[in-house]
Amino acid sequence: MTPCWQQVPATTSKTEAAMIATALDRIPMPPVAKLLGWRVADARPQDGWIRIVFDGKQDFCNPAGFIQGGMLSSMLDDTMGPAAFIMTEGRLFTTTITMTVNFLAPARPGPITGEATVTQLGKTIAFVEGRLTAADGTLLATASSSIRLVEAARALR
Repeated sequence: MTPCWQQVPATTSKTEAAMIATALDRIPMPPVAKLLGWRVADARPQDGWIRIVFDGKQDFCNPAGFIQGGMLSSMLDDTMGPAAFIMTEGRLFTTTITMTVNFLAPARPGPITGEATVTQLGKTIAFVEGRLTAADGTLLATASSSIRLVEAARALR
């Protein structure tokens, strides 16, 4: 079975597949992840840590030419949820309860890297922290999230 989630290291082209096996390989990529240009660059499932690369598209920009905050929030959400999902080896699906985002610098079009770490994994709730950086290393935004954990077999169709 070919993984539905494209996994690419941040330093390689989209055609060079990474050898990072995660629970994400067993589910179809959602349309929002495709829209964001979502791809796994690195992961340590046992640590609840993941690095995702996004395409910061011109289409995501506000009138000032910067990527709109809602798109950055979506990138953070689509980094933090997968961190918890892979930590549970795909047994528990994630639904965001709360997410607090801090915008630190304007984001210009181009690659944006998201990193997330599960800070606490309970039986029904996880706490996750995330961050987005530009290609030049500028910290763009940080976030913290509380995530409800539900049995994946019941949540995924």
